Order: sequence, then structure tokens, then C-alpha cells
Amino acid sequence: MNSVSSIDSPVFPSPDLRKVNVTRYVMPLREGGSLPALADADDGFSYVLKFKGAGQREKALIAELICGELARFLGFKVPELVFAELDEAFGRSEGDEEIQDLLKSSQGLNLGLHFLSKALTFDPGATVVDEWTASKLVWFDAWITNVDRTFRNTNLLVWNRELWLIDHGASLVFHHAWENYQRQISSSFPMISNHVLLPFATKLEEADHEMKSKLTEVVIKQVVDMVPDEWILAGRDTETAEEARKVYVDFLWSRLEQSFHFVNGAIDARKSLV
Repeated sequence: MNSVSSIDSPVFPSPDLRKVNVTRYVMPLREGGSLPALADADDGFSYVLKFKGAGQREKALIAELICGELARFLGFKVPELVFAELDEAFGRSEGDEEIQDLLKSSQGLNLGLHFLSKALTFDPGATVVDEWTASKLVWFDAWITNVDRTFRNTNLLVWNRELWLIDHGASLVFHHAWENYQRQISSSFPMISNHVLLPFATKLEEADHEMKSKLTEVVIKQVVDMVPDEWILAGRDTETAEEARKVYVDFLWSRLEQSFHFVNGAIDARKSLV
């Protein structure tokens, strides 16, 4: 069995993401309902493109950006995220009507993840993840309420013998029911019981202590501030983008301060497995 690692030292959030222009739609990646795609950009690199016109629309991109950059800050391996501009004329020659409609509704600013060529999908039966890494990742996903890191869909890749995190668009569940966000702050997040690495997460209390020592409200705010106003306002949840940003920061920071709820929930869920 292969062994992988994924934790480095924290990386302080950059003030903004790079912006690229999409030049070529290569192929759809038909995983899930959001129809991401492999695309080329004008910087010479390929990206997995997440479209604002798909599924959960801009909210999936917001969750992808916030959670991806928080994961990177905490030392996890995450492909570079970029703002990806889709020109008005892009996709007119696409023969698939579903894809053409998706491209039309996604004109403007989207999100791309650097494509990791020849990366392998994580197989828990073939790859060993150490207890410390597993505990930190289970902790992180419970904090951000990520429902999508399961045996069915691990959203983990192995590249250069290292574990890489992808696809956080299903996280931050609260922003789909905005008015109830305060009640979700103290949630134990029962869905953590489905986490692919939960059986190996034997050091959750230690992980809680270390991860909380790295995070500050300032760091969270810096990451949230990276989200474009247009994505936030598209949901029409608040009058201004600043109001919404305050909610995101409040949710994440308050949930961090009350982490015993989701840490104990994960510990109890693991006990039921072993």
C-alpha cells in the first residue's frame, strides 16, 4: 500500500487570485451535477473550470474559494485557484446543447483549479493516510460543513505521492438557508459520519488544538474578502456584499470558537465505526 502526506506549514492568504482568460473548452468532466470542464487559458496552463451557471451557481464558487484558500492556509495541498474569465463568444460552436447553455449562462467571472496532470483519485483501500493528517482533514471538513468527502466521492487526489484536496463547492451548507445560519454555528455536523478518513482520525482533540491555534478572525476575513462582490450579490441574500461577508466571517469564526460541538460529534461518529 502507498503512503501519502498532505500537511505543510500555514501559508498566509494572498490578497487576491490570479485572473486568466479561458481560450479553449477541452472536455466536460461529467462528475456530479455541476458539469465542470477541463479548459485551457491564456497563461498556457489547463484548469478544471467551475461554472457559475451550474447547479448551485455562484454559491458553489464562493464555497470553493473560501474553503480552498482556508485549507491552503492551514497547510493542506490544494491546486491553485484562479478567476477564469469566460468571453461572451465562448462556446458558440459547442455542439452539445446542455454544455452550450451552461457556457452562455456562465459568461464573465468563473473559478478554475489548476489541472494536476496524471493525478490519481484517492483510493482508501490502496493508499495509507496517517492518523494526524486524517484527523486534521476530518476536523477541517467538520468545521466548514463539507458534505462531500465520502467513500463514494472522496474529492481527494494523489499527485507526486502527496494528498491534494479538491472540490469544496458543497461546503458552507448554511448559505443555502441564509436566515438560519446562527443555528448552524453550533451544529455537530452529523454527516461527518460519512467521511472517508474518519476511521483513521484518532487524534481529533489534538487536531482541534493545533488548527485553532493557527486561525484568527483576521485570516478568515482576508479569505472571505477575496470573493467577488458579483458572486455574493447574485444570491440576493443581503442588501450589500459587505453584509454577506460579515455573515461568512461570523459563521466561520463563531463555529471555530465553539468547535467542541463538531469535534465531539466527529469523535462520537468514529466510535460507532470501530
